Formats: sequence, structure tokens, C-alpha cells
Amino acid sequence: MSDVVIELSGLGKSFGSLEVLRGIDLQVERGEVVCIIGPSGSGKSTLLRCVNLLEEPTAGKVVVDGTELTDPDTDLDGARRHVGMVFQQFNLFSHLHVLDNLTIAQRKVLGRDKKTAEKVARENLDRVGLAEKADAMPAQLSGGQQQRVAIARALSMNPRVMLFDEPTSALDPELVGDVLGVMRQLADEGMTMLVVTHEMQFAREVADRVLFMDGGVIVEQGPPSEVIGNPKEERTRTFLARVLDPTHTHPEAPAE
Repeated sequence: MSDVVIELSGLGKSFGSLEVLRGIDLQVERGEVVCIIGPSGSGKSTLLRCVNLLEEPTAGKVVVDGTELTDPDTDLDGARRHVGMVFQQFNLFSHLHVLDNLTIAQRKVLGRDKKTAEKVARENLDRVGLAEKADAMPAQLSGGQQQRVAIARALSMNPRVMLFDEPTSALDPELVGDVLGVMRQLADEGMTMLVVTHEMQFAREVADRVLFMDGGVIVEQGPPSEVIGNPKEERTRTFLARVLDPTHTHPEAPAE
């Protein structure tokens, strides 16, 4: 029997008259790594934000680890404790040391004492290769280091699911590899991950499944060898041709 951790049924999201998501059905099993690819404006980030109800769906149902988040009676704050999220921007508290950035939510949300919270924080800083940066201020870190701190902060809450929204898009190219390396490690450790990304090589090598989205729907999904290596849908082929060979012009392809 499969162990479904994330289940979206008939998910829809509109902003006024603009329909951003339409009838999304998706199941993610425990330990599965699912990468979502597609052009800007296709609904990828909105889908991710609906998983922990940072965006409230206008239709459908969201169930995470057996709890329906779209049920009005659900304790949302309690349910969100089990979902870690890493954004494009690092969202660290600039006035707090790295260690404090990792302990503040543990203490306030999970009720851990200072000693326990610091022990967990240091373990996760070590996990992302930044044990020596515990006493640094965010401004003293590179963008890649700040993003790895943000991942360590999310891990310090002991999440059952990790959501990544374009975690490398704000980084200089030479800093991307360290962040992707940490994400590969998490995948190897069996973390359930839903990742919005433009990093096709990462998706090809790490994902169990790739979803291609366009126009608010899932156009195609399957193993990366199929969706990226041999896509069935013309829209997927057009998108990948532009992404994988950006110097070549494809006049028939709509602007991303």
C-alpha cells in the first residue's frame, strides 16, 4: 500500500478573474522527490504555496500527511509545523546570528528549551556544511550560504515534507552547486520533496518524477528520463528546447 504524504484533489486558484491553477490532481508518496518545471506564470509557485496554504485555494482539497489543510476546522499552524519551506529569497532575520535564526521558531513554535534548540540547530548547520557559521550574521554570508542556512532552519523543525520554490534562482551561478548538493543529500536520506526548479540537470538526476506545468495545469508527468529526455507533449518539447538550448531560436515557441 502506498504511503501518500501530499494529496491535491481538484485544486484551483484564482486571483480575481485570473485563473492560475485549474483542476490539479497530484499525489506525492513518502520519500518521493517531485520536481515541477515550466515557464514563468504557469502556476508552479502558486501550486507549491497552496500545499501549505500560504495561498488559499479557491477550489479543491489539500491533504498533507493525513490532515486536510483545506478543512476550516483544521489547526493550520499545527499542520504547517510538519511542512518545511525554502523560498527564492532567504528570509533570514538580518539582526540575528545564524544560530538564533535556527532556534527562534523551534522555541516559539515547538516549545523546545534553549539547549535542545541549539543542539538541533548545530546538527543541521553541520548537515548543510556550515557548522562554523553559527555565530555569523547573515550579512557576512554569501547568498549560497544564506540559502543553506535557510534549509537548515527548515530542517530544524523536523518536517515530514520539504517544499522548495526556485531555491537557486537568486544565486550567482557559482554558488548554485552547494545548495543543490544539500538538496541531493536530503533526497538520498529519504526526505519527501516537492521542488519548483529551472535546474534541469538536478531534476534529471535527483527527481523520481517530473511534472511539466503550463497554463495552470499539469501538461505531462513521469520519470525524468521520459519528461525531460523524451517528452510526449509538443508544449513540453518546445519549452525544453528553449531551456536546454537557449542560444537556438524557436520562432514557433511562445515567450516564457
